Amino acid sequence: MITEEFYTMRAPRRAGAWRMLDEPVRVLVVAIAAAFAAGSLLWTLITGFVEGQTALAFGVLIALGELARITLPGNREVAPVASAGAIGYTFLLTLGGDTVHHSAWQVLAVVTVGFALGELPHIAAGRSPEWSDVARRMLVIVAITLAFRPFVDALSPGSTHWQWWPALLLMAALVLVGWLTDAVTAAAVRAERLRTRITVAFRDELRAHAGLGMAIGASGILIALASTITGLSGLLVFTAPLLVTQVAFRRFAEVRLTYLQTVRALSRVTEVGGYVAPGHSRRVSRLAKSVGCELGMRESDLLELEYAALMHDIGQLSLRDPVAGGATVFALPREQRRIAELGSAVIRETGVLDSVAELVRRQCEPSMGDGDDGPPPLGSRVIKVANAVDDLAGESADPERVQAVLERLRMDGFGEYDPDVVEAAARAIERAAARW
Repeated sequence: MITEEFYTMRAPRRAGAWRMLDEPVRVLVVAIAAAFAAGSLLWTLITGFVEGQTALAFGVLIALGELARITLPGNREVAPVASAGAIGYTFLLTLGGDTVHHSAWQVLAVVTVGFALGELPHIAAGRSPEWSDVARRMLVIVAITLAFRPFVDALSPGSTHWQWWPALLLMAALVLVGWLTDAVTAAAVRAERLRTRITVAFRDELRAHAGLGMAIGASGILIALASTITGLSGLLVFTAPLLVTQVAFRRFAEVRLTYLQTVRALSRVTEVGGYVAPGHSRRVSRLAKSVGCELGMRESDLLELEYAALMHDIGQLSLRDPVAGGATVFALPREQRRIAELGSAVIRETGVLDSVAELVRRQCEPSMGDGDDGPPPLGSRVIKVANAVDDLAGESADPERVQAVLERLRMDGFGEYDPDVVEAAARAIERAAARW
């Protein structure tokens, strides 16, 4: 059966080796991070901890930061305070004027324990983390630590001819390298999960992490430099600004989530009123997003596409007589345009979704356009194909019917459907069927 889960952007959770085959990049990232974590713990247990009070203070900060992790748009889990604390411990040269001597492996061991303790309450409450995101946070610290700690003796204020600026430049450079490494890793995992182009995923990750990533890196450097004079009290002083930033990002994520929930609720009005088949809007939205990923659309464009696909039939609420079965693909072109125009007008009333309203308004136009405005936006062409597939196939359990629908769209001789979008839809459906 072609249910709404059939078109989900993520494969159904599989156990064991099947999931490893589905997401090898994700498994590799988690495995590498786990290897460094286990190795650092074993090495530190054998050689022993040094300066236990400092390690404990930073470990507690990291654990609390991991406990307060947040989920940003795009299902990205971040722990700004934990990451800043880990970077601060990595860059720590002196504490209150006294030179510190912890090794790179002790840093990784403290970070591992802090991450684990911070995640335990979440796991106990049934909120298991996205392990690839935890692994990425760990790998960033691995890269920075292994590149910085070997040079601590030369950078320490107690060394001969010491100057502060080489240490600061190295810290800033490593933060930038760590941020870029994280973006590349996140892009690889995201491209694998969404089946989109890695270049598109990389640009999305750079935009998503730019502001917060720089704030985390700067806070980590400030914690390390401030602790040189203030001691452990610097942890509290320079963590506070990051907490304010985290609260702002959390509110932003909540607003985005509320927006999406509101749009989803609004899209169900047509189903409750009997204007369209149950689940139609959600199935069209899921297929449209999958097709958008196949075509390499940016994350921001995918979000607008999701909104537009959810509300593409909302104009039917203004009809006196509902379209038979809610399938607008069978309606006359004039009626289709009227539904699109009415839906667009409703969406424009929000005052903040004008681009979404434009996608809805032009969803029924031929692929090459029919006026002076030129071809409709890619999102409109995607919605047109996704809507036609669901109108014609519905929840059919017969794969041959789905293929027949796709073949019908391919054979369209009037230029109604974009051939590239139709082929992308075929690939998305085939991939979803293979995962299912």
